[in-house]
Amino acid sequence: MQKSRKKIIQKRNQELIAYVKGEWVRLILAMICMLLGAATTSATAFIVKPVLDDVFLNKNEFMLKLMPSLIIIIYLLRGAAMYGQDFLMHYVGERIIKQLRDSLYNKISDLPLSFFLDQRTGVLMSRITYDVSVIKNMVSRAVTGGLRDIFTILGLIGVIFYRDWKLALIAMVVLPVAFFPVVEFGRRIRRFSTRGQESMGDLNAFLHEKFSGNKIVKAFGMEAYEKQNFFRKNQKVFRFAVKSLRARALTSPVMEIFGGVGIALVILYGGHKVIDGSSTPGTFFSFMTAVMLLYPPVKKLSKLNNTAQQGLAAADRVFEVLETESDIEEPKEPVLLPRRVHRIEFDNVSFSYDGEETVLENIGLTVEPGEILAIVGASGGGKTTLVNLVPRFYDVTGGAIKIDGIDIRNIAIANLRKEIAIVTQEPILFNDTIRANIAYGNLEASEKEIEEAAEAAYILSFVQSLPKGFDTNIGELGNRLSGGQKQRMCIARALLKDAPILILDEATAALDTESERLVQKALENLMKGRTSFVIAHRLSTVHYANRIIVLAGGRIVEKGAHSELLARKGEYYRLYKVQFTETQAGASSVQGAMA
Repeated sequence: MQKSRKKIIQKRNQELIAYVKGEWVRLILAMICMLLGAATTSATAFIVKPVLDDVFLNKNEFMLKLMPSLIIIIYLLRGAAMYGQDFLMHYVGERIIKQLRDSLYNKISDLPLSFFLDQRTGVLMSRITYDVSVIKNMVSRAVTGGLRDIFTILGLIGVIFYRDWKLALIAMVVLPVAFFPVVEFGRRIRRFSTRGQESMGDLNAFLHEKFSGNKIVKAFGMEAYEKQNFFRKNQKVFRFAVKSLRARALTSPVMEIFGGVGIALVILYGGHKVIDGSSTPGTFFSFMTAVMLLYPPVKKLSKLNNTAQQGLAAADRVFEVLETESDIEEPKEPVLLPRRVHRIEFDNVSFSYDGEETVLENIGLTVEPGEILAIVGASGGGKTTLVNLVPRFYDVTGGAIKIDGIDIRNIAIANLRKEIAIVTQEPILFNDTIRANIAYGNLEASEKEIEEAAEAAYILSFVQSLPKGFDTNIGELGNRLSGGQKQRMCIARALLKDAPILILDEATAALDTESERLVQKALENLMKGRTSFVIAHRLSTVHYANRIIVLAGGRIVEKGAHSELLARKGEYYRLYKVQFTETQAGASSVQGAMA
């Protein structure tokens, strides 16, 4: 298990490096800038000896004139190098993050509905926003700072060994010892960062859920309860942040202590050599300057290791999504489905969500071109599951679904779904204009086509009454519209798509009588000339169907026309009588209340 985990981490690290390699030109330019910056830092330490020995001790006038100009040149080069490396590496970081976000959204968009059932929206949003931003910090700060500091360290090590190799060995002996605790702190930070990022994803999911359902929270007076829930989740984020902070905070003191020991040893040994005359003050102070300049980048490297560990923890979460395999596979040699009214066959179809509990069992059914098939039954009977198999939101676990004799698994997913329009019970609209929402399934639609779709859906007069007409923004999920208006807009969208297969999943279930009447008229326009599946809870709305099937326990228990099924007095008759009785009772209650 541990070996497998290590292999996964190595693979993900390699994938992250592959993103970095894609920017190799800018990386090389940035490294040149870093080398130049490191060279100027080393030169600063190197010129301390001639400044002290030649200018101040030997009073060399030529060196006095030369040194200020040389120092100005060094610092000009350092400034240019700093700008180049910072801009180029941050540009690389932003590019990599853009690519990661693109890859994540691309992957998530292509994953099947089963993936979204197992994931919370806020957690997925956290992967694209928060986790990717943490990776950006790693690339922009840890990689940039790490390379820069490594080059600086190498340059300064060269200076101290050039000046006095014995003294250099004393200064260097403490560095390997100092890195042991730093590595351990890095492991802890990665562990705590992973848990912290998971907690942040949980917090995002909570916020998305509660903000979306804010009306219910207020209606039930649950503000105080939800505040406490938020405080608990936020406390969890805080707790892991503190644990990570504690490990990060310990890194610098450890490096300071070891750095102090190294400098003390250098002063003791180097000072002794100056006193006995075997070294000059210039050599010693040049050496000391290099050592003093050496320890800061070493300390920074330890801190950057912490940032890198946080980034790698975030990368684990990002690549976990990128590596998710879809169970809806594209055919290797797809068959083209021509645009026409289709015949759909369910050939002994069975389905299970988890591989254990069967939701649909041995469904045998043929829907003829242009036929309206109504699907009814008690809740949990498998109605929505059955129609969700047609556009391959899920794949059958047994049998096959065929369109015009072609197994839908042999049709390209995009080609298949282009032939299908769906109107669901809950109207799903986007925070955009009315025009954009109606044209969502047909972006090439003309203004006239959009108006004709709106007219056929009985929403044109309402749209034209608005000050901005089709350019009116409808708000998040269409919250500026009534339920009937939203549903008719979804019908207009389906009309404009003009797909030959239509799925209506309880499209009128949540509407009042007046809205239902208008929506029903719009649906009649929508179903003309299409092979239609109509899931209905209210049986009074399906009498127009060519055929009705009754699903119970994942099986078809009855099928036939409305009048035929009533005459049989079976399951359909029982459901109809129950609804009729409930309707009568409800009407009597209303009349009694009015009296």
